[in-house]
Amino acid sequence: MPAETQALTYEQDIHAPADQVYRAFTNSTALREWFCDLATSAPHPGGHLYFKWNSGYYANGKFSELVPDRSISFIWRGEGEPWESQVKVSLEQEGQVTHLRLEHSGLGSGQEWEALIKGLHNGWQETLGNLVSVLETGADQRFVRRPMLGILVGEFTPQVAKKLGVPVQQGIRLDETIEGMGARASGLGKDDVVVAMAGVPVSDFPSLGNALRGKHAGERVEVVFYRGGEKKTTEMELSQRPIPEIPDSAKSLADRLGSLYASQEATLQEIFKGVSDSEASRQPRPGEWSANQNLAHLIHSERGWHTWISDLANGQEAHYDDDGANLQARIDGTLAAYPTASELLAELKRSYTETVVMVSKLPEDFMARKGSFWRLAYNLLEPPYHFDEHCEAMRAALEAAKR
Repeated sequence: MPAETQALTYEQDIHAPADQVYRAFTNSTALREWFCDLATSAPHPGGHLYFKWNSGYYANGKFSELVPDRSISFIWRGEGEPWESQVKVSLEQEGQVTHLRLEHSGLGSGQEWEALIKGLHNGWQETLGNLVSVLETGADQRFVRRPMLGILVGEFTPQVAKKLGVPVQQGIRLDETIEGMGARASGLGKDDVVVAMAGVPVSDFPSLGNALRGKHAGERVEVVFYRGGEKKTTEMELSQRPIPEIPDSAKSLADRLGSLYASQEATLQEIFKGVSDSEASRQPRPGEWSANQNLAHLIHSERGWHTWISDLANGQEAHYDDDGANLQARIDGTLAAYPTASELLAELKRSYTETVVMVSKLPEDFMARKGSFWRLAYNLLEPPYHFDEHCEAMRAALEAAKR
């Protein structure tokens, strides 16, 4: 490191207590809610730090000094930077407002640093603005401003690619498109495999988010996809993302969730009315799920909510590089435990009850974390695209079973 370096300095008032701001810089789940797409953090002197963005940029380092609710210092080494730099965050609370001062020092000068410093400056400005939004209102502006495609994504493995006759093994396979959204209007449909969007290669779900970075509803983008072995191009208009009204309490969220589940239970009762066990367990054709297998999958999805809510409340949210595939052995295990449609429906109802009660009893310290609660409420209250997709699959399976 040369003797002469430069620093970037920012100051920001945040209407939130200092302990919440301190947590936002030291907890991995909190860091993902305003700063980056993936974070790992061991908040003690010498503890590691790692930040990653879906754009491919990353930075790592370690904590050098921590004074709870007062200051955080850590070493920073971003991708492509010639040497380590330092970040120091100072916090001072006055009444309901915390004054934040951030200094990123030890940065070099000259041509090799020019683009790097510009990127760091833009990054800090954008993320600190988002920090204010997340801590004061809960809303992650990266998400709120991101347009929506209107797609449901399915697993895409080499085996699936071979079955579909698609000559690539990386991309996004569409399970379904949503009525009224840009994907369906552009002509995209089930089993199309998207490989590029807006000139950005798409290999998995995170790269799809990168392709949409900086895009807004109403813009038109080029989509490159495979339909079987044929490579096609279409133009899509990006849709506005619907944001549900976020409740102001855990009880209100639980009440709304209970109403949604009651509606879903009524739908399922109608689907399975007069259906025999033989019909419910019959697969339409090899490799396609029966109605009961779809029910087992819905049970697994609900159990997934239980795990995620618990992890989010504990501030130890897991991160996955991809959605992964549905494990047939798990479906088989659930069907062995609940072999009939009535037993599966009863277990799904119990799982719904567990979710509602868990949400209603979320602890006060979790409710104080507006960003986490906003994210939880948004995901739970999002239109039930996944549920509706499987209802259609169950109806089709039962219709085929009755022929």
